[in-house]
Amino acid sequence: MSEQRSAENTATAVAGGRPPMVRVEDVHRSYGTGAAAVHALRGVSLEIPHGELVALKGRSGSGKTTLLNLVGGLDTPDRGRITIDGTDLAGLGETGLLELRRDRIGFVFQGFGLLPILTAAENVGVPLRLRKADPREREERVALLLALVGLADHAAQRPGELSGGQQQRVAIARALANEPALLIADEPTGQLDAETGLAVMELLRAVVRSEGVTALVATHDAQLLGLADRVLELGDGTLTEH
Repeated sequence: MSEQRSAENTATAVAGGRPPMVRVEDVHRSYGTGAAAVHALRGVSLEIPHGELVALKGRSGSGKTTLLNLVGGLDTPDRGRITIDGTDLAGLGETGLLELRRDRIGFVFQGFGLLPILTAAENVGVPLRLRKADPREREERVALLLALVGLADHAAQRPGELSGGQQQRVAIARALANEPALLIADEPTGQLDAETGLAVMELLRAVVRSEGVTALVATHDAQLLGLADRVLELGDGTLTEH
């Protein structure tokens, strides 16, 4: 079924003349110089159509986070080209990249990244405040997102009053606040037990379907890989598809 969905998504994108949501072409990224240099990525290429959930697996240090940071515009490649919905990241400059990350990409991290002094609702509303959204629009969007992730009754609680799984759900709701086209998640279940992690991954799967979001999720959990449309594996800086 996953292969069928992937093929259908690709065919739809091609038929409509729409570029893929993510295109990575022959990307290289190294850290350090000389004999001590670490070659995190060696000629990585991939395409992700709109509306697809792609899981990225690989051992610790395989380059998963490096690839996510490059796709999200948080880092730049040494060589190669990355486009998001047809936009070449190399041509954006700092201001353009900032706007892209603010308006088009949502990030979910292993450590949740919530502000402890804010309530769940206030945390979700942070991106909307930064965008100077109308207060009524902001409140409606926050309420909708908390309901989407099953936390409508926890809006007034602070992160310290929530379980790890609930905090990650708040983080997912916050990542969706500005209605991004692309969701990037780096080991989103890494700090959760197996049952809670599976529930969070199922939520991501549901969000991709209901919100029409494209998602690239790095995970080492074999149980979670089955929820993806495709699985890509990084090893020694190169990419293979399963």
